[in-house]
Amino acid sequence: MEERQPVKAHKLVVTNRKSCTATGVLDVLSFDLNEILLETEQGMLLMKGTDLHVNRLTLEKGEVDVSGSIDSVSYSSANVQKKQNDENFFSKLFK
Repeated sequence: MEERQPVKAHKLVVTNRKSCTATGVLDVLSFDLNEILLETEQGMLLMKGTDLHVNRLTLEKGEVDVSGSIDSVSYSSANVQKKQNDENFFSKLFK
């Protein structure tokens, strides 16, 4: 029987759509001035906006601070590692 891992804490605070603080961050997968993609304890987090900057990143503590004009925040439960493993499987299968 598979044991379930306890859900770790994740917190997202957006202030006046100009700054954001997140905890429970595992990795920053990509970022530019219009989009930031984070892997968190609760799934993938995509922030969209303009002039976005990662001001502080502490992966040891799982914290990130973002500033800029935040237009949207969305979550996805997609697992990046699983997706990469699936791609590797299919790429090997169709070689």
